[in-house]
Amino acid sequence: MLKTEGYELVGLTMQLWNQRRLLGREGMPEQVRGRCCSIDDVYDARRVADDLGIPYYVVNHQERFERDVVKPFVKEYLAGRTPIPCSLCNDHLKFDQLLITARQIGADRIATGHYARNEYDPARDRWILKRPADTSKDQTYFLFGLTQDQLSRTLFPLGGYTKPRVREIAQELGIASANKPDSQEICFIPGGDYKKFIDAYLDEQGEEMPNSCGELVATTGEVVGHHAGIHNFTVGQRKGLGVESPTALYVIQIAGNEKNQVRIGIEEELYQRTLRAHRLNWIAIPDLLGEMRVQVKIRHRHEPAWATIRMETADVLLAEFDEPARAITPGQAAVFYDGDEVVGGGWIC
Repeated sequence: MLKTEGYELVGLTMQLWNQRRLLGREGMPEQVRGRCCSIDDVYDARRVADDLGIPYYVVNHQERFERDVVKPFVKEYLAGRTPIPCSLCNDHLKFDQLLITARQIGADRIATGHYARNEYDPARDRWILKRPADTSKDQTYFLFGLTQDQLSRTLFPLGGYTKPRVREIAQELGIASANKPDSQEICFIPGGDYKKFIDAYLDEQGEEMPNSCGELVATTGEVVGHHAGIHNFTVGQRKGLGVESPTALYVIQIAGNEKNQVRIGIEEELYQRTLRAHRLNWIAIPDLLGEMRVQVKIRHRHEPAWATIRMETADVLLAEFDEPARAITPGQAAVFYDGDEVVGGGWIC
């Protein structure tokens, strides 16, 4: 699409993870197919570049990916939090290292297939990130960490189209991957089981699994059981609690401290009216002064909910929801919207 508009293009694929690295270890599959960022994707991208007649390169950033995405992913789970590796990858690699590579080869901007829109607002003198036309494919939740410089140098050519229309355009242009299935799993976890991945990764690194065994505690404070490690749980989890009960029980809270307690309760106890977030990034505004009415998204698939946000301290934001929100999870992102605009976001603490 950009080529038809007259852009001079160079194709780049980031090699981020050896998909075969942990295959065959205990609990891991023997082979992997159809994963995002796999060697198959490299072949597909090279074929598209050949069809378009543009230069194509693979840039290796495996060391940086492991340092800034994989290791923090493992560390967060071991601390009882639930991380988002896709946001870390966007912040540290796709819109950081890739832009550095673009500068090195003399390119002005990068273009990605994310479903999002960005535009410059002269009245505010800011670049604005917006939800795409196809809200069912909205990826702005994972892009809240982008800076003004990064947004100014990025194109989202698919932001104004629906996914079915993009496939039609690809077919019309003769793109070989027009009907390639979507991949929505974490790219570096073959088989999709993060618990087995953590076991296999620590084993490969020659590290022992930290002892995070502890108590299962009811919201009344009563100890109702014991567990084998806080990394086995996430807020809102229902299955695998190991406790018999006439009513369904859920993980309400994970305390990554010396007790390593996992608090469980009924579904109604999952709902909270407030959250706190830190490591904030603002896009539509330079900073948050006073209170602001926004819609808050606390998971990728979460329908944004109305809330009032304000700074509780210099570094911590407080969001108060109009209606209690279900399963607010430390380690996930809270992204703030004003209509289609991304106001900013931060990490739930």
